Amino acid sequence: MLTVRAPATSANLGSGFDVFGIALDRPADVIRVERAPETTITVTGVGSQYIPEDPAKNTVGAVADALDAPAHIEIDKGVRPSSGLGSSAASAAGAAVALNELYDRGRSREELVPIAAEGEEVVSGIAHADNVAPALLGGFTIVAGGEVVRVDASLPIVACLPEASVSTRDAREVVPRSAPIEDVVETVGHASTLAVGMTRDDPKLVGRGMDGGIVTPERVALIEGYGDAREAALDAGATGVTVSGAGPTLLAVCREGNRRSVAGAMLDAFDARGVESRAYQTAIGEGARLYE
Repeated sequence: MLTVRAPATSANLGSGFDVFGIALDRPADVIRVERAPETTITVTGVGSQYIPEDPAKNTVGAVADALDAPAHIEIDKGVRPSSGLGSSAASAAGAAVALNELYDRGRSREELVPIAAEGEEVVSGIAHADNVAPALLGGFTIVAGGEVVRVDASLPIVACLPEASVSTRDAREVVPRSAPIEDVVETVGHASTLAVGMTRDDPKLVGRGMDGGIVTPERVALIEGYGDAREAALDAGATGVTVSGAGPTLLAVCREGNRRSVAGAMLDAFDARGVESRAYQTAIGEGARLYE
């Protein structure tokens, strides 16, 4: 049996819709695989009651098919479904790494990105790679034109998850189909600033670049207490706050030494609105790790 730890991820980062993503050092899924005549899946852990074990309806089933690698697959969920933290991507990426090794398919991590993205299509209806790329490669990733660019970034992060669910399909439905050229230009500027900030591990530049004026405002309306939690995080020293993926998690970029104060401020802000939440004091981390 092979075991893989696959990290939570955050996509979009405000200004990089369907393009930017980061791996987080926590939380994570644990995937275990062993050869079998046909694929079977068992799921345990957080939110497991909402995840189908039918291979035709689970992200890892699509990955097993794509690699022609039938197996018994055990998924221990540490990344809650419908959290905006790449729950389905973690499972798909972890399964891709594990099955690639189990059957000696010889695919590189980059070659596994489109395969894991096929698993994402089961959940969202679109084979997008903005979450699976960092889940496989770690760091900060840019997905464009079928290619992936990786930056070995290192920044403190707080991911605050309120007790609410936002489905990827619902979050995509509110995305505008067009935008004024002024908004597009502004978003390109922010995205460029963020990318440069990642190459420098500069929380100020990354935070400034997380402002996204096209997609984020539409998704904010789906998250109760977002505005208060965002302001509280900024007041506590966060350099930028945005919606993580489809939400409802809020992602805050921090300076060294102030993650605890930022996390506490966000929790208090949600609590004042009567919304339960939890905060992960985390960081940009590595991709899926294989254990023999």
